[in-house]
Amino acid sequence: MHIHILGICGTFMGGLAVLAKEAGHKVTGCDANVYPPMSTQLQAQGIELIEGFGPEQVDLQPDLFVIGNVVSRGNPLMEEILNRGLPYTSGPQWIGEYILRNKWVLAVAGTHGKTTTSSMLAWILEEAGYHPGFLIGGVPMNFGISARLSGKAADSNFFVIEADEYDTAFFDKRSKFVHYRPRTAVLNNLEYDHADIFPDLGAIETQFHHLVRTIPGMGRLITNAREESLQRVIARGCWSENEWFGVSGGEGWSLKDNEDGSFDVRFNGDIQGTVDWFLTGEHNRLNALASIAAARHAGVPPALAIEALSKFDNVKRRMEVRGVVNDITVYDDFAHHPTAIATTVAGLRKKVGAARILAVLEPRSNTMKLGTMKDALPGSLADADLVFGYGAKAGKDALGWNLGEALAPLVEKAAAFDDLDALVKAIVKAARPGDHVLVMSNGGFGGVHQKILDALAP
Repeated sequence: MHIHILGICGTFMGGLAVLAKEAGHKVTGCDANVYPPMSTQLQAQGIELIEGFGPEQVDLQPDLFVIGNVVSRGNPLMEEILNRGLPYTSGPQWIGEYILRNKWVLAVAGTHGKTTTSSMLAWILEEAGYHPGFLIGGVPMNFGISARLSGKAADSNFFVIEADEYDTAFFDKRSKFVHYRPRTAVLNNLEYDHADIFPDLGAIETQFHHLVRTIPGMGRLITNAREESLQRVIARGCWSENEWFGVSGGEGWSLKDNEDGSFDVRFNGDIQGTVDWFLTGEHNRLNALASIAAARHAGVPPALAIEALSKFDNVKRRMEVRGVVNDITVYDDFAHHPTAIATTVAGLRKKVGAARILAVLEPRSNTMKLGTMKDALPGSLADADLVFGYGAKAGKDALGWNLGEALAPLVEKAAAFDDLDALVKAIVKAARPGDHVLVMSNGGFGGVHQKILDALAP
């Protein structure tokens, strides 16, 4: 089959392209911004890329056009496809029908931690000899790639997928994850997000319940017991097994922190082993608990899963150290929601103790740009010693609200900037040996990490 992918340079659609190519399909694609690193990764796979959405691309005569959710009505190529009545489908639906069918799908859903938990789960299955395929919205450092069909020549029966609640396409407003039909599904957490498409938390809970409805009776849900929203989702109906994690006692999966940073894992009160690793934060411990529980459903003994996690190297852009200059450490993290920001800062605080944390934030997600979460920002940054906020003055990433006013409750320890060079100068002026500069954004942030490191260099 020849598929032509509209919006191929996004993380999800780029991963889809790699999987399709590995599966033996001819793959071409287009996007508005065809540039490295995604362009070079795809071209290395032998995938032809076209800049822009010119209507003449219908002359490629693919068997099917696969449409990314970046594409909307008015897109010239999409309009030509519609006018000619040519066959098209969404990326998630194509994945569900051509990659995931007849697989044991392990899907990880949640507002936070999807990428990290999916990476942990894929690594556990790899260490257990399952050689899973996976599609993850980041790059697990144990693998060095975000997508693969299988880890060996013979196709694996297991596939791990990051299950996003964002909508599927302009013509399918259901969440992406309803197309995946998992046998094992992790419901990691659930908060209000994606203010551009969901009016309230209840609307997202409904989408999560649509996912619950797709789990077969022989399947299993792994659900965070600490989330009232997920308790409501399960209370609306559950037709499969459900194991709770994060419980404080009784049935389900629980954890106990140890002074050395390790933690004990218990199931129904019985100890399963101790995870000894370098990751920080309660959120990561819960991610680990969920991945151990999900792997157990696929047949991996908890003791083996626990051993695998001791070798887990995390995911790029998750507390990734980008460099150290003059004993000043610069980190890169994907945190883009107040809860994720708070847990990231708290995790670093536990790691560095009394050392100063300089938090550098770009509120860039659609929800943040709309200002829905702006009042929660000061609280989420309370554990930082200094806060440097950045909001672009114009363009697609421009804020529709005043960042300085939002950070005002932090008084003198916070400052807002709309010029990247001025931001870097202020950070470098404030930084001193022993500090930890934590950069948080779900975008490239104008290469600010390297700019800071370069400016710190003597």
